[in-house]
Amino acid sequence: MSDTRVLLEMRHITKEFPGVRALDDVTMSVHAGSIHAICGENGAGKSTLMKVLSGVYPHGTYVGDIVFDNEVVEFKDIKSSEAAGIVIIHQELALIPELSVVENIFLGNEIIRFGLIDRDAAYRQTLELLARVGLAVDPNVPVKNLGVGQQQLVEIAKALSKNVRLLILDEPTSALNEDDSANLLDLMLGLKAKGITQIMISHKLNEIAQVSDEVTVIRDGRTVETYAVTAGEVDEDRIIRAMVGRSIESRYPERAPSIGETIFEVRGWRVEHPSVPGRLICKDSTFHVRRGEIVGFAGLMGAGRTELARSIFGRSYGIFHAGEADLHGRPVDLSTVAKAIKAGIAYLPEDRKTLGVNLLDSIKRTTVSANMDAIIEHGLINKDREYEVADRYRKSLRTKAPSVDVGIATLSGGNQQKVVLAKWMFTSPEVLILDEPTRGIDVGAKYEIYRLIQSLADEGKAIILISSELPELLGMSDRIYTICEGRITGVVDQDDADQEQLMRMMTTTASPASRRG
Repeated sequence: MSDTRVLLEMRHITKEFPGVRALDDVTMSVHAGSIHAICGENGAGKSTLMKVLSGVYPHGTYVGDIVFDNEVVEFKDIKSSEAAGIVIIHQELALIPELSVVENIFLGNEIIRFGLIDRDAAYRQTLELLARVGLAVDPNVPVKNLGVGQQQLVEIAKALSKNVRLLILDEPTSALNEDDSANLLDLMLGLKAKGITQIMISHKLNEIAQVSDEVTVIRDGRTVETYAVTAGEVDEDRIIRAMVGRSIESRYPERAPSIGETIFEVRGWRVEHPSVPGRLICKDSTFHVRRGEIVGFAGLMGAGRTELARSIFGRSYGIFHAGEADLHGRPVDLSTVAKAIKAGIAYLPEDRKTLGVNLLDSIKRTTVSANMDAIIEHGLINKDREYEVADRYRKSLRTKAPSVDVGIATLSGGNQQKVVLAKWMFTSPEVLILDEPTRGIDVGAKYEIYRLIQSLADEGKAIILISSELPELLGMSDRIYTICEGRITGVVDQDDADQEQLMRMMTTTASPASRRG
C-alpha cells in the first residue's frame, strides 16, 4: 500500500431484515490507495454491507457509523454516495437491455453541451472506456445482444466513467473467462496505481492473492478477522477456515464414476444468431452424454457454449436450422421448452436473475414452478405438498433462509442459485444442463454443489457442465468438449486433459479429426 491513511471506516454496522439479522456489529477499515478484499460464504453479509456503504440501504435503516475521508457520512441513496466518489458494481447486473452500450454507460451521467447530449463525445469516451476493460464491441450495439460476461465489462466501464475515489466490485470476474479476468485484475492494479481505492468481494482466492493488500472475512454477519497480505502470498487455507469455520482438504470431492450407456445424443446441430442474419452460433455440433457421466464444455467467452445449451433446451435461443437429438436412442422433440422438460431435459441458466427466477416469487413458488402438475390435486394447488417439497430442498441444499415463504430477492446470489437448482431437481430430469452452476458461489458452497452434482450423476443422470473455470472442469468432468466460434473443436478424457491442452483446443476453429470417449 502506497498510502497508510484510512479512507473508509465502517463502525459497528448492524442491519436487520424481517426474521434475519444480516449484519451484526461489523467493523472494518480500508486504507487509501489499497485493494481491500472481502470474503465470506453466501449469505454471510458481504453484499449487504456494501449496499449499506453505497446508500442502497440508506442511513436510518441500519445501526452504526460510516466514516469516509475523516467525515461521518449519511448517504440517503446511491446518488449521494456517488457524489462523494463511491461507486458500486453489483453482482447482479443493472443494465437496461434495450439501450445501447454507450447509452447505458452514461445513463444518468450524460455529457451535456449547449443544453443537449453530446453523443459524439459519449461515443469517443465509450470507446476509450471499453478499451480499458478489454471489450471490443460497437458502442451502439444494444446491451441485450451481449453475453453476460460482456455486460459485466460494460458495468465496469460505466463505473469508470464517473469520478471514482472508492470503487466497490461485487464478484467482478464471476462471469468472465480466465483471459478477461486477468485483464480486469490488471485494470484494478492500474486503477490502484492512479490512487483509486477498491473494495473487492470475491470467492476466487487466487485472484485475491494476486491483487489484494488486505482481507476481511465475514461469517454469519460478523467480522471474523482482517489482516494484511502480500499479494501473491495470501494463505488460502486460512481464508477458507475463517469463511466456513472448518478446513476443506480438497476443492473437489473424490468420485469413482459408474458410466453406462449413452442417454442423450445431439448430431449436426445448426443454429443461426437471432438478430444477425447468416451468422451461425452453432455449427453442426455433435456430442453425446452417457448415464452417470459428467461432461464438461469449455470455451472462451462468446464461443457458443450457452447458445448451444439454450438452443437445445426448447430452442429457446437462436433460429434453428438443422440437427437431431436422441434420448435413449430414440428421436426426441425439443422444439419447445415444455416439450424439453417433459422429455426429461433441464437447464440451469448462467444468468439466474433474468432466466432462472422471478424475483417477485417466494422460495416455495419458485421450487415447484417447473413441475406444477406434481402438486396439483383436483385442479387446485396442494399447499401442504408445495411447502413440503420446497422445505425439503431448502434443507437438503442448505439454502440460507428462515423459511420457504421468504422472497427470492432477499437471498444472496448463491442461495438464489440453490433454489434454481432445486426447481430443476424437482422435475426429475434425465439430462441436466448446468451453465456456470457455481458462478458467484464461495468455496464452501461450491463444495456442496459439487457433491450434489456428483450425487445426481451417481443416480444415473447425464450431466452437462458448462464452466469458464478450467480447474473446475478438470476437477469435475469425466470428459470435456471444447468449443470455438460455435464449433466443437475436440473432446478429451479427464485423465488425458490439462489446462494447456484445453486452451489450445478452445482457440482453434478446426473440427476434430477424431473424437475419443
